Order: sequence, then structure tokens, then C-alpha cells
Amino acid sequence: MKNRFLGWTLGLTLAFSGAVSLWGQSAAFKAGQSLDLQAAILRALQQEYVDELSLDSLVMKGVNAMLSSLDPYTIYLPEEEEENIEKMTTGNYGGVGAIIRKVPDGGVMIVEPYDGSPAIKAGLQPGDILLEVDGVSTLSMTVSDCSSRMRGQPGTDLEMLVRKTRSGDTVKVKLVREIVHVSGMIYAGVLRDSIAYVQLSEFTRGGAQEVRGALERMQQDHDIKRVVLDLRGNGGGLLVEAVDLVSLFVPQGTHVLYTQGRTPETRRDSYTEMEPWNTDIPLMVLINSSSASSSEIVAGALQDLDRAVIAGNRSYGKGLVQSIRGLGYDASLKLTVGKYYTPSGRCVQAIDYSARAKDGSLQKTPDSLRQSFKTRSGRLVYDGGGITPDLEVKPEYYTRPLMALVYSGILEDYAIRYYAQHEQVPAPAALRLTDAEYEDFVTYAAEQTFDHRTEAAVEMDRLIEVAKEEGTYEAGAAAFDALKQALDQDKTTYLMSQKNIIKSLLEREIAVVYYFQAGGAERGLADDRQLFEAIDRWDEVKLVPEVTLP
Repeated sequence: MKNRFLGWTLGLTLAFSGAVSLWGQSAAFKAGQSLDLQAAILRALQQEYVDELSLDSLVMKGVNAMLSSLDPYTIYLPEEEEENIEKMTTGNYGGVGAIIRKVPDGGVMIVEPYDGSPAIKAGLQPGDILLEVDGVSTLSMTVSDCSSRMRGQPGTDLEMLVRKTRSGDTVKVKLVREIVHVSGMIYAGVLRDSIAYVQLSEFTRGGAQEVRGALERMQQDHDIKRVVLDLRGNGGGLLVEAVDLVSLFVPQGTHVLYTQGRTPETRRDSYTEMEPWNTDIPLMVLINSSSASSSEIVAGALQDLDRAVIAGNRSYGKGLVQSIRGLGYDASLKLTVGKYYTPSGRCVQAIDYSARAKDGSLQKTPDSLRQSFKTRSGRLVYDGGGITPDLEVKPEYYTRPLMALVYSGILEDYAIRYYAQHEQVPAPAALRLTDAEYEDFVTYAAEQTFDHRTEAAVEMDRLIEVAKEEGTYEAGAAAFDALKQALDQDKTTYLMSQKNIIKSLLEREIAVVYYFQAGGAERGLADDRQLFEAIDRWDEVKLVPEVTLP
């Protein structure tokens, strides 16, 4: 059988060789050749591989591997992702409107119902455990399975069996699915009586109009003199919404960006179409290393136009544009179709996915290779590495164990536990835990699993491992052990030593549980050192160079 297969392959190769001599190495022919080879390999595997195979699974593995070799944003979206495509492109979906997660006993917990959602209308609360969804037990369900059952056409009924977090009672909950809109505007409020502050987590459909409405309301009630747009942690979203957000602050018809595909004729220029809200009010845009894509479009355009002071730290550097293409069979392909360029002509893309190091790793554009461009007033800006702020303001430094604590979900779990025990709490801005309450958290958290070792302790553990491998540990065992003991600390000691910052983060989580994401954002403002340092230093940046008269 092996010889027969090799002979068949050799015949196929010779046939292709003849074809090459007739038609040449055209790109179209090479593509056809590759597809024929793929089909031939699949036929051989189906007919002769020793074990039974799922060709669907093999093809999908090949497709995903092929796409992953291009960039992280070009992905295949199967039929079951159709609802996620709607949420991805609009921020809307049909369903219940709640964040859920699996719990150790096998059920599914309501972590955060969205404000105004069907979940809220039906009385679902953080910490409620879903035992059944439409008569099907959740014990063996994954979060994805449960989410799929909860989603559905708006107007359809859904029944769930729920164990309530506060009373412990098991009740049936009936609700009607609705179109759930996940707003990208997390919070809008006034700082220091005259600064309008707007925090955006993503760019969803209608987001710019939401921002306009918030600004208009704040202007009615306060003498607004400055505006801060907070795009820290905003990973992007709809490009058209980024353009519309810029349009609130610049004259109608202003050039915001252009996208460029593989060929010159694919260039598309975007101009503001909406009437501006205010073209003169001083504006600041806050960014950080997690601000990407549409966030960088907004920050880059307003920087190039000398319309806003960009503050914070350098953004992520995603200058690639994706589009969704239908493939048939209700499947889609989200693929990178071009790069975007700010008004000055710079692209902020930090990684060249087509050029990899010899080991296959990806490299960021070094600062030495970044090209300079000029803003409208002649200030220098640079491409190839995200948006560099006009005003560099360092963010809060989170230690290694603090990051481990945050990502472990312990803060979130305690906030839900706190919610189950307290009917009410003060408004977000005034929410503060007592020392006794924080000590209760410390007792709880110390019993949970998270890596509380400092970076120094981790490096010490590695050093000891290396010393043991090299055979040098025994000679210096006493010194090694003494240093390790000095660096090690128990969880309680660590949690108490970082009381101020952990307590603040915990209060934010509790505010989210009671007052949704807006409440968490409002509580977080009180301790946002980066924000208020940026405001205090606002006037250090001159968007239009001062002219010195002779």
C-alpha cells in the first residue's frame, strides 16, 4: 500500500511538472496546485490512514493553523459564532444580559447582570447560581454551552432554576429575551466641577452619540471648561465610531484617517460627517499600553490635528484593519484587509507579522527604525510603535503578587460574598471598607489559592534550582536558605502590607456588584493617580508652538 501511495504521489508530481512547463509559475496556478495537493492529501488520509479520522476536524485544524501564521486578527468564524459576530460588530445580541462563569460545584454563577437587562428585570443578582436553563441541568455545562442556551431571538421566553445568593432559596425565574446592547461608554461625570470625564471601554455602534449626549447633559448642569476622554484599556471596535468620536471635536469634513490595502486603489479616506459638539474646548485623551486599534485612531488623529493633549503611556500599536466576509454555510472569515494611517500619514502598527526572526518569534519595531512625521502645527510624531503621548505619565505599578491576586478572581468572589451579606452600601464615590471588613477579606483571601511570591522570591527559587542542578547548592545552602527566608512572606503578611492598594481595588469590585460598571469606574476615580497627575500637568503641553516676535 505504501508503494502504491508513493507511486500515486510521484505520478501527481510529474503531472504538475508538466503543467508547470506549459503554463509557468503564475500565482493563480500555484494557488490551484496547493489546493489540489491539499485535496489529494485529504483523500489519501481518508482512504488509507490506519485509524478513523474526522476530516472536518482535520480541515479546521489546517485552516486555523494557516490563518494563525498570518496575524492574530485573521480568524475563521464558524456558524455557531454568528451571534458573537453580531455582538462583535454592533455591541448587540439577543439574550439575557449577564456575565456568567462556572463554579466549583458544577453550576453556573451570575457574576454581573447588565444594567437594565432582562436579567435585572427578572430579579437575577450577582452570586445567583443557575441550576437549570430551560429544563437542562447546568452541572455538566460549560460556560459556552450555558451562554448559548441563554442567548436567542428577542421576544422568546426562557425559564431557569436559580439558587438565590442572599436567601439560599431555589426558585424558578422566567424572563423574555431582549436585544442587549453592551455600551462602550462605561462612565461619564464631572471632575473638579469643570472637567467633563468620559470613560470608553470599546467602540460599539452608537457610542459616539452616547458620548455627545453625556457631554451635552454635563454642559447643561456645569460650567464645563475641559474634557477628558479616557481610552485606557480600550482595545478598539468599530472604525466608523472612532471617526464619529473625533467628529465631536473637529470641524465637519476633517480628514481623520485613511486605510490602505495591498494595492494603491484600495485606499479609502475617512472624513468627519457629524456636526461637532465643540471644536475649541481643551481636550485630553488618556491612553495606555492596552489602548489599541480604534483607540489609536482617535488618539492619533487628535494628536496629528493638534486638537488634544495625549497623556498616559505608549499605546499598543495595532494599525491593522479587519473586515468580515461571508463564506457560505453561515460561516465567516474575519480577515486583515489593510492598515490605517493617521492624518499625518503614519501607521502605528508595531509588529510586522510578515517578517519573523529565525526562531519564528515576532519583533516590535525598534525606536531607531521609527519614522518621524509632523502634526498640523509642526510637532514631531512617530510611526511604527503605537501612539506616543505628548505627556508621559506613569501608571500605577502592580506588583507580581498583586497581579496574581487580581487575575485569580478572589477580589470578585469576595465582592459577591459581601453582596450576599449586605443589602446596601454607600454610593460609589463614598464606598469605603472599614478596617474590620478589610481584615475579614484578608482572612478569606489567605485561604484561597494565588501565587503571592514577589518577583525577587521567584528569582530566588530559580537561583536555588540552578544551584542544585550545577551542584553548588550544598556549599552555600545556609546563605541560600537565609536569603530565601528573608524574601518569603505568608499571604496574610503580604495582604496587610499592600492594604491601601488592595482595599481600593476591592472597593471597586464591590461597587461594580452594587452599581454595575459605572459604579466601579466612579469609585476608581478617587484613587486614579495617573488621571489626576495628567490633569495637573495639562498645561505643560503646547499644542501650537508659541511664536517669538523679533
